[in-house]
Amino acid sequence: MRLESENAYTSAKAAAFGAADAGASHEGALGAGELIVLKFGSSVLRHTDDLAVAVSEIYRHARHGGKVVAVVSAFAGETDALYAEAARLGADGASRHAPRLIALGEERSAALLAIACEGAGLDARIAGARQIALHAGGPVDDARPESADAAALRAEIDRHDVVIVPGFVALGPTGEPVLLGRGGTDLTAVFLAHTLGLEGTTLIKDVDGVYDLDPAQAGAAARRYDRLSWETARGVAGKLVQPKAIDFAAAHGIAIHVARANAAGGTTVGFHTDEPHAPPAAGRMKVAVAGLGVIGEGAALRTAADENDYTLCAALVRDPAKPRAGPLNALAIHSDIDALLSERPDVVIDALPGGPAGAALIRAALAQGVSIVSANKQAVAGGLAELHAIAAENGAHLAYAASVGGGAPMVETVRRAAKAGDVVEMTAILNGTVNFILDTMKNGAAFDYAVKLAQDAGFAEPDPTADLSGEDARAKIAILAYEAFGFDMDLAAIELEALTAARAARLLEEGGVWKQLARIERRDGALSAAVRFERVDDDPFLAATPGESNALRATIADGRAVSCRGKGAGRRPTVESLFADLGDIARVRQAANRSR
Repeated sequence: MRLESENAYTSAKAAAFGAADAGASHEGALGAGELIVLKFGSSVLRHTDDLAVAVSEIYRHARHGGKVVAVVSAFAGETDALYAEAARLGADGASRHAPRLIALGEERSAALLAIACEGAGLDARIAGARQIALHAGGPVDDARPESADAAALRAEIDRHDVVIVPGFVALGPTGEPVLLGRGGTDLTAVFLAHTLGLEGTTLIKDVDGVYDLDPAQAGAAARRYDRLSWETARGVAGKLVQPKAIDFAAAHGIAIHVARANAAGGTTVGFHTDEPHAPPAAGRMKVAVAGLGVIGEGAALRTAADENDYTLCAALVRDPAKPRAGPLNALAIHSDIDALLSERPDVVIDALPGGPAGAALIRAALAQGVSIVSANKQAVAGGLAELHAIAAENGAHLAYAASVGGGAPMVETVRRAAKAGDVVEMTAILNGTVNFILDTMKNGAAFDYAVKLAQDAGFAEPDPTADLSGEDARAKIAILAYEAFGFDMDLAAIELEALTAARAARLLEEGGVWKQLARIERRDGALSAAVRFERVDDDPFLAATPGESNALRATIADGRAVSCRGKGAGRRPTVESLFADLGDIARVRQAANRSR
């Protein structure tokens, strides 16, 4: 995912450390969002399967135009193992070579997180101590950060969705690696927030804040702080937050927000202390999944693996007797909508392949107060006003960011544009399958083989008719039109040009860069829209959208534009978008529980 704008990126200093409330968008200059420093420690990154948690936390900020600096620790146990390996060869804390070995844990975490972000459609960059000139003084195993190149770090932030910094490591006076003391990734995050001029940083932990007693031992007797002074935190949070990080934060007025991933609330360590209180009962949302194809199965497996927020309760499929992957074999599987809803889910993820079946499911669920998270563009296009009305009447949520753009946050981008002014035009590459086919043919593949490759990669359905006919892109541009203008378009009024083997061959013969573009304009209150093939050699933004990627540019009446691009097809980006919407609903519920 890449968010871009004609405006230069400017970071937001205020409110940069708290997790955004569900559904919140970032205000300020068009195309600019909040900058946040997130720290992921080994209590969260226990093993590589936990990378999905970090990616989701990054994505939920980036999808609304925010920029993220992600500071990472080594995976659980790796630092101890590396210390032990050095000790076996006689190294003690004063060895100037040991930090180079021990730093490998953070380097590995950073590399794997970058790979995971890339797979989900996020544009990630690793910037280590050398790249950002992070220097420290003092003992090689317990150094204090002294300086960093804020301009170099900001330059990387400008160019990427997320900048990943291996924590715990800095450069000593000789330019060799030194360590910031055990738990030093906390200090890295606090120091970088200070370097960037932010008011705070967020430390993602395995608990939802700071407690007066260890909740793992005290259980229900433990009480959580909403606000905690730095001085008090030294006494009660020393095992949760590195004391050196607390000291640095206190000396420089940096707030430390301690929270669990995907959670609303948490504890802010700063100027004030409030009385601790019993936290609201943690309730896991019951989630059902409709459709267990490429996307639905990915969403179901992700839900089943969640340990904190969700319980997978049922699935809806055409053939319940078909064998399923892993934990899905023991799931309650139905072929009837009423039977699915009888499982009393809080939310249904709609990943059905068909529009009519999806629309029937969505209406039935919303009518019963069951929220919907949908990737089914054919089910919602042209009927969003009615569906939102049903949801509002029954106290349910309707979310469908995944129905357009996969991992590219197109719905969110258009919402931001509409808040900034009157949208007058949108131009978009909305079908990753067609984009992939055109690119593959340009590299020498035949039409039928390119289609098969798209299917094998999970970009196209077994029946690619909706992709090739333009119907898929038509539904998506209609959804974006609703977000931009507030009313549903007549789908039949959107002109279509299909991709056939003959049409693709003619495009190749003409040369240049061709894309399937969905365009919509609003002039004097009237809308005109079409999906057709256009040559885009003179438009670097659209021309540089490769493979299964999607791209969008929305222009408002004063001439400003906001744009985004990212992976528009495939399991991982689409599931990430589904979970971003699911997380929004979960945090709304958490916030409601806190206010009771």
